Amino acid sequence: MNKPYSIKIFLPGGDPDGIRTIEKSNWSGAGIVIPRALMGEAKSRRELTRTGVYVLVGPPEESGLPRVYVGEGDPIKPRLEQHASKKDFWTSCIAFTSKDENLNKAHVQYIESRLITFAAQAKRCVLDNGNAPALPSLSEADAADAEGFLSEMMLCFPVLGLSVFTAAAPIQKSANLLFINAKGIKAEGMETHDGFVVRTGSGAVKGEVPSCHAYLKELRAALISNGVLKPAGDGYVFAQDYIFPSPSTAAGVVQGRAANGRVDWKTKDGKTLKDLQEAEAKE
Repeated sequence: MNKPYSIKIFLPGGDPDGIRTIEKSNWSGAGIVIPRALMGEAKSRRELTRTGVYVLVGPPEESGLPRVYVGEGDPIKPRLEQHASKKDFWTSCIAFTSKDENLNKAHVQYIESRLITFAAQAKRCVLDNGNAPALPSLSEADAADAEGFLSEMMLCFPVLGLSVFTAAAPIQKSANLLFINAKGIKAEGMETHDGFVVRTGSGAVKGEVPSCHAYLKELRAALISNGVLKPAGDGYVFAQDYIFPSPSTAAGVVQGRAANGRVDWKTKDGKTLKDLQEAEAKE
């Protein structure tokens, strides 16, 4: 079960859109969020003189998916200076180091590899890295330390608005499933706190209607390219559980057209998602 925890976000410049530092309760890690425009100011920050892991984040592309690059540095600062001159896509950086400086090069290489693997599996971003680097050879104790640090980072990312490393949790048999039956396809899904999850094996139509929004076309193309949607008969099938930001985006991808997910997703007895949400609001 999820355990409560607190995260402290400090604004050293007093600007909510500026540099932010992150501390989590009962953890020796330290995070920093740096807008690219403030890299010059951030160079004097102590966090960048330490060994750590960082994520470069770009705005959503035509598909609606952000572009992300995961890296490590010993220390971080020289690597970020290189990316500031050589990588154009990113607009912000999220970096994590250890306040007691007990992370070493092997630790951050391990965490980097794991994060790239997570992002590749979740397929919720355009990953600017190539293949994930191999895990370094660590002792059992060091691997456990790296995994512990990584698990704390994973709790911080969603709070900072970055959910690209989290795949959909398996849908339980007892879940309140919703369905779309249209154009010869059937899709199953459910609303979660992370977004709307479409279930493995769900169908999607092959083509889009002429009036389909460009972003839906681009998103469908991206999901076909990265293997989330695979050809099956006269359409496509979801090869994994996949999280969409909204029920309408999920319904649009499934049906190849603009859709109101609150109306299109229905229970077996015909109640719409809208009906369920309104009933819950009245309780």
